[in-house]
Formats: sequence, structure tokens, C-alpha cells
Amino acid sequence: MYSIHKFFGLLFTISLSIGAIHAQNDTNQIADGALQIEFKRPLACGAENTAMYLDKINGKRVGVVANQTSTKDSLHLVDFLLVEDVNVVRVFSPEHGFRGNADAGEHVKNNKDPKTGLSVVSLYGSNKKPTPEQLQGLDVVVFDLQDVGVRFYTYISTLHYVMEACAEQGVEVIVLDRPNPNLDVVDGPVRKEGFESFVGMHPIPILHGMTIGEYAKMINGEKWLKNGVECNLTVVPCLNYRRTDSYILPIAPSPNLRTREAVFLYPSLCLFEGTVMSVGRGTDTPFEVYGHPQYGDSTTAFTFTPTPSYGAKHPKLQGEECKGVNLHAAGKKKMNYLYLSWLIDAYRNTAVDEFFTKGGNWFDLLAGTDELRKQIEKGLPEAIIRGSWKADLDAFKEMRKSYLIYQ
Repeated sequence: MYSIHKFFGLLFTISLSIGAIHAQNDTNQIADGALQIEFKRPLACGAENTAMYLDKINGKRVGVVANQTSTKDSLHLVDFLLVEDVNVVRVFSPEHGFRGNADAGEHVKNNKDPKTGLSVVSLYGSNKKPTPEQLQGLDVVVFDLQDVGVRFYTYISTLHYVMEACAEQGVEVIVLDRPNPNLDVVDGPVRKEGFESFVGMHPIPILHGMTIGEYAKMINGEKWLKNGVECNLTVVPCLNYRRTDSYILPIAPSPNLRTREAVFLYPSLCLFEGTVMSVGRGTDTPFEVYGHPQYGDSTTAFTFTPTPSYGAKHPKLQGEECKGVNLHAAGKKKMNYLYLSWLIDAYRNTAVDEFFTKGGNWFDLLAGTDELRKQIEKGLPEAIIRGSWKADLDAFKEMRKSYLIYQ
């Protein structure tokens, strides 16, 4: 027989390779005196943490807020719940629709899911908040959407309205948490009063550094729901997940965030949507480039031409050759902060009047303030602009501490 020390010695030599394909693994340690043996455990999203939510919803009438990212072991969450004999009554879908193929801002109609026959209620356009009639008969709503950790990515706004409507109607909400690919980055101007919109509902920075489950806790805890109502909320956490883990999304969260590079560049490039510039919608590389017909000069070599395509039926600057910058290589590394240099470059080198204001106040709503636009127009250097965010960012980081789930 082996002694206990020989047994541990044998274990120490065995390499456990478990397929955590899209994440760095958490490490659980077992110690025997000075001996420590590391066991690699794969990251599991909240949807896979079934022990924490299946018993809570069995026997109840269930609504599900979901899109194409809502999966459990490669099976759509709704399909999985039906296999488990959960009484799914109704599906709610965010911007881009239940199957995730609608353009940004496109009106998505209520319909039926052809695979399951379930009615699908769109929570975008004029019906951002579920009505009492749409929640009628439901005991619980399960919310499972892949966020990217950015204030103007509208899934957290949908979360707010779902929580608010459910709180008003006495319906429980269960959020199945998912990793945030930009989790350890908190940066950008904090949204100011007077700039509230569906792309900026709460006073948070552009990059908030929270998972959607942590964010749900903040919405409740900060009394951001209408009239201070509080939602009956359960957050089902990811397993074996740390704030410093890298996470590559296995499914595109929306039609124009198709690659790892686009997800990393999106927080900085989405501000271009409030300017005259194109960010490559209508090309094969949306949110990896920026440009305009009047950008740069005759020596600018990189060009692209937006055309109607998947995820961009009517792209900005359609059919016009845009001179610009290809950021694909820069996007291969996760951005450690909000990059302003590209926006400042575009403003200085694009010969167009009304660079920011041609689209109304859209840039200010995306920024959450008019200060950023004014600072760039005045020619302030990036370091000075970034320094103006510090006090608000420090206050936000202090506020969010009590809502964090992961170390």
C-alpha cells in the first residue's frame, strides 16, 4: 500500500487537463503540511451552475430574458430548461432580438420562436420595460445575457427595466451571471445628471468593471429603480472565476461585435458613433477600424467602403470610400483603459464641420456628459482630460466594492 505521502506525491506528478477553452482557470489548493497540490477547475457560467437555480424555478411559471448568448453546455438556455421540464411561459428579448440578428437600433417585433413555439416579447424600441400584462402569470424571470462591461451597451439598461417591472409586480428575478471580457477595467467619464438615456441610465463610468450579476446587485443596492423599489433578486454566480481571468466570448454578443478585437476596441470606438466617422459597420471588421472620406490626406493608405450587410442594413457613409485607420492589431491585446488618442486624432484630421454635433447630442449621451466633447474641441491633451475623471472614478470604485462577487 502507498503511504499518504506517496499518494500525494503521485498526485503531484499527474497533470489534470480540463478544457476551460475560453478562460484562464481558477486554482483550488489542498495542503498537506508544506505540500500544496493545485487542481485546475474550469470556469462555469451561471447558467451551468444549475444547482443554484433549477430547484428555485421548478414548479413555477417562468419567463426568460435571453438572446443567442444564453447557452448551457452549447444548448440554448430555453431549450435546456424545456428539456428539464421547466414551465417556460414566455421569452423576452433585448436589442438585436432573441436570435441576435437585428441591427443596432432596429425595431424588433414581438413574435413566436419557430423552434419552441414560445411567444417572444421584444424589450427594445417603444417597449423597453415589460408591461404588467406581459408579466402576468409569471412567478419568476430568469435573466441570462452576455454583457461586455460598457455603460452604453444596452443589455444593462434592459436589466434595469426588467428588475423594475418585476419589483412592481412582485415577480422574482434570477440573474445567471457571465464573465465580463473587460472586467478589470474601470475608466471613462461618469455619466452626469441631465444626460440620462437608454445608453446611460446610471451614474457610472463608460467601463464599469463589473459582471452583469454584480451590476444587478448595484442597481438594487443604490435604489436606482423607480420610486426606490427593490427587486427580489438572486444572482447565480460563475464558478472558478477571478477578476483577472481573461475570457474570450464563445458567441458574438451582438452582430457587430464579431471578434475578440472588436470586443476590446468597442469601449473606445463606440464614441465615434456620435461623430461623422464610420467604425466599419457594413464591412467585415466593424469596431476594428475608423475612417471618413475627408480623414487624413492623400498619403493615408488604409481605406474601406461601408455597404449593406449582416448587422448593418443601412451603414453610415454607405457606398463612400473612407480613408482611415485599421486597429485590428491593436485590438489583439485587451485595452487597459479607455483610449482617447484615436478620437482626438480623428477630430484633428477630418476636414468636416460639426464633427460631434451633426447627429444632434448623440455623442454627449454616449459620453454621459458634454465635458468630453468640449475638452476635445478646446484641444486639451489626453492626460488632462483623463485627469478630470479621477475624482468621480475613485468615488465609483469605492461605491462598487460592496457589490463585487469575484476576487
